[in-house]
Amino acid sequence: MAVGVTVVLAMVMSFEWSTIRVYGQKQVPCIFIFGDSLADNGNNNALVTKAKANYQPYGVDFPAGATGRFSNGRNAVDIIAELLGFNESIKPFPIANGGDMLNGVNYASGAAGIRDETGLQQGDRMSMNRQLQNHETIIIGISKVVGNTSATTSSYLSKCIYLVGMGNNDYVNNYYMPQFYTTSLQYTPHQYATLLIQQFSHQLRTLYRLGARKIAVNGLGQIGCTPKELATYGNNGSACVQFINDEVQLFNNKLKFLVDELNSNLTNANFIYVNTSGIQSTDPALTGFRVVDTPCCEVGSDDDLGTCLPLKSPCPNRSEYVFWDAFHPTEALNIITATRSYKSLSPYDAYPIDISTLAQL
Repeated sequence: MAVGVTVVLAMVMSFEWSTIRVYGQKQVPCIFIFGDSLADNGNNNALVTKAKANYQPYGVDFPAGATGRFSNGRNAVDIIAELLGFNESIKPFPIANGGDMLNGVNYASGAAGIRDETGLQQGDRMSMNRQLQNHETIIIGISKVVGNTSATTSSYLSKCIYLVGMGNNDYVNNYYMPQFYTTSLQYTPHQYATLLIQQFSHQLRTLYRLGARKIAVNGLGQIGCTPKELATYGNNGSACVQFINDEVQLFNNKLKFLVDELNSNLTNANFIYVNTSGIQSTDPALTGFRVVDTPCCEVGSDDDLGTCLPLKSPCPNRSEYVFWDAFHPTEALNIITATRSYKSLSPYDAYPIDISTLAQL
């Protein structure tokens, strides 16, 4: 990272991020969110699954309490919505209706992946394909409100922002779980990344066919730095499980190329790549973090969930922790990820443009 960017970053992070709320005129009419537990805000609450977070201490710093967000406070997508001028979080799919749909819908589901079988060992979840099916249902509802013509609906949807973050669970809850899945036996890391990108490409093209034109696609984070993977594999003296980060980066590299391909081949398409891994690799000391390898809440030691134990008191200094539980970031890290996704502090944060610029197209 360039010295100038480092200085700016240090200055920016000196503010009390947890109090920031940015409201104003909405820059886009609606936001549609596709993803996993990093963006889930209640979609899994009514599902028969172990992948849910609608209990304390989740939401300890969120005004509405434990809503199903896998964090102590806001998810990154909540903060991006604020930065885009929305004064309320985007509603989860099960309760979005009427006027809610016109603001967008959050379809994200904990344990979900690009592949349909991903996360099956945890129970029910809405894979990317199911989320696209749910989006088709919502489009029918929107068309009845904005004018029951395809041209009117298409025009409305083309102005919206689409936030897509998928693939984490295809590694965490699939490839790195040979006791449940055979993918790591069938495919080398290169082959698996290629397979995922092929499937993801089809899904993103489906999203485009359904009217999306402004699509921000998140790269995968540094999975090998999560407390759960560190506890499982060890780190051989380094800060993270390096082989995991290296294998996940294969996917990220291919995803960036996919963004170029989609923009070249699809008329009026504006896909961008958000470099989540790069954003989160900033020196923790510069951003005020003191604890980078231990979860803030108490987690179970004998399962693969990595979620907080119910009703246990979390750490009091949450803004100093990178991780809330064994997999998911604190609101403090979510703010940094969201802010730099929206407005790049480094030319490597987003490609070819950031979300704030995407919104103006």
